[in-house]
Amino acid sequence: MSGGVRTADFGAGALSRAAALIHTLVTVEALLLLAAAPGLAGLLLLGPDPANLPLAAVCLLPLGPALSAALYALHHRTADLTDLHPARAYARGWRLNALPALKLWTPLLAWLTVIAFTLTHFAATGLPDWWAVLLGAIGAGSLLWGAHALVLTSLFAFRARDTARLAGYFLFRHARATLGAASLLVLVAASTALLTEALPALLAAPLLLSLLHSSRPVIAETQEDFTA
Repeated sequence: MSGGVRTADFGAGALSRAAALIHTLVTVEALLLLAAAPGLAGLLLLGPDPANLPLAAVCLLPLGPALSAALYALHHRTADLTDLHPARAYARGWRLNALPALKLWTPLLAWLTVIAFTLTHFAATGLPDWWAVLLGAIGAGSLLWGAHALVLTSLFAFRARDTARLAGYFLFRHARATLGAASLLVLVAASTALLTEALPALLAAPLLLSLLHSSRPVIAETQEDFTA
């Protein structure tokens, strides 16, 4: 009987839950980097010239489905050490969400590329300085919209236009979730600028788990009010 108790209890303790979380994060991180590797390798070959911004956007295209699959796998993770299948969940997330994610990720990248290209050549536009501030604010808002859209398209099977509308709706509906996404974007920008651009990529899984945590009100309302 004691052996049966030990078997039933295995995987239920705090240490086991921590080990399960670490295993899931490491596995998802490795698969995310693998899925995004072609584009990330291309980025390494590009110089910092602003003229390379369109090519950089093309290199970032695989990152959208990779992030979406990671969010799916992290959302469906289990704390039971005896029932861990993060690789299987990641593969399923990529299969389900690659195309829907690209439908939103591609226009977002194109829009951000236009903004970044304009800002890097702003002196040639002849526009007043406040236009640069406005463009920066629009770019930041677009990134926050993209964070909500990425969570929604990763966890729900909506049409792209419906996901886009919901992401815009939740941008102001759940200000705390939006602020959570903003803090993560600031953290990514600061670590890239002050340390190395590789750091956000290496910490992508924990950052995405934090995004899921801050997006819980968005996920809950979507499940309650916008799904059958």
